Amino acid sequence: MAYPLDGIRVLDFSRVLAGPFASRLLVELGAEVVKVEPPEGDVTRLWGRKIAGISGYFNQQNMGKRDICLDLTRPEAVAIVRRLAREADVVVENFRPGVMDRLGIGWSVLSADNPRLIMLSVSGFGQNGPESHRAAYAPIIHAESGVVARQAAATGQPASELPLSVADTNASLHGLVGLLAALYRREQTGEGDHVDIAMIDAMLATDDHLHGALEPEDEEPEPAQRSEVWDTAAGALMISGDLRWIWKQLVACYGIEDPTPPGATLAEKIAARHAAARDFLRGLPTREAVIEAMDRMNLAWGEVKPSRRAVTESPTLVARDSIVEVPDRAGGTRRVFRSPYRFTRAESGIRGVAPHRGEHNREVLSEWLGMDASELARLEDEGVLQRAEASGGMP
Repeated sequence: MAYPLDGIRVLDFSRVLAGPFASRLLVELGAEVVKVEPPEGDVTRLWGRKIAGISGYFNQQNMGKRDICLDLTRPEAVAIVRRLAREADVVVENFRPGVMDRLGIGWSVLSADNPRLIMLSVSGFGQNGPESHRAAYAPIIHAESGVVARQAAATGQPASELPLSVADTNASLHGLVGLLAALYRREQTGEGDHVDIAMIDAMLATDDHLHGALEPEDEEPEPAQRSEVWDTAAGALMISGDLRWIWKQLVACYGIEDPTPPGATLAEKIAARHAAARDFLRGLPTREAVIEAMDRMNLAWGEVKPSRRAVTESPTLVARDSIVEVPDRAGGTRRVFRSPYRFTRAESGIRGVAPHRGEHNREVLSEWLGMDASELARLEDEGVLQRAEASGGMP
């Protein structure tokens, strides 16, 4: 079976997560992705345990890409990028707005060279706006979009950062949708397009709990369903469903009597029923009894697992081959996530290992631009093209 994006060429200037996550998924959908790294490298090369000179974080987000390293402060390097962009279908970048223009490879330049080109730009606050100049990483958007304050209010704890980079991955996935839509439109019109994704837009569109704040101030929006962690013989379980539904099922399935005293206030009624529900669940003697009760009451539940257990003990992840082993380039293997896309009539999945910085300079420039060995050697000697050896060797 063929990959859906077989034949699509992507030039990827992005770094860290919001861009690399999207281009990593493009690889697994069949695109040829060439990562363009600066001489200092993607900062995530420093994050996590290194095997064969490749860190864990960089490895996860850059599987299957080829890598060239260009010093974009050099005019000849900029000229090479423009030539590469003429051969590309897609450019991905997540610099602060204006950086690509200052480098001489912004949308206006590249689209004039290649009218069919599609560029995906991911930034904190969008390409054109009163805050477009601001530096933004995921924690900044988590704070600005209300998530951090809402988490503090819900937990009663001081405001703190989230334990995942959801603003980055939201923007990345919305960027992927926009990019694929632009590719489809290009098939109809022959025209490329510039997809402008602001991380704060992506958070607004994706955060269903934030949508209640859009209601008029004189209306109190119905609170979103609160899921809660319950202590049971099966360990800590997250049960999805507010107390009203859980109580209704306890009464219907087990005949639990209402402990609310006569004349109780609403708050007292909620507290009494909550205590009775907790006592019932704590009283179930075994894991099997707890799961049987969850099934009988038709409640959605999940074990509260630490990350290591989550990726090693999920029957579903095993059955769906969601975690695969790939060569670690040091004689062993390392585990990586596989994209979630499963097709009946098309292929998807891991298509290569993560690259060293500049590993594919000669290969890519020879294939895409027809450069010969002598020209490539000159560019290396002059520092226009660089490789990992230039900064201490390639393990």
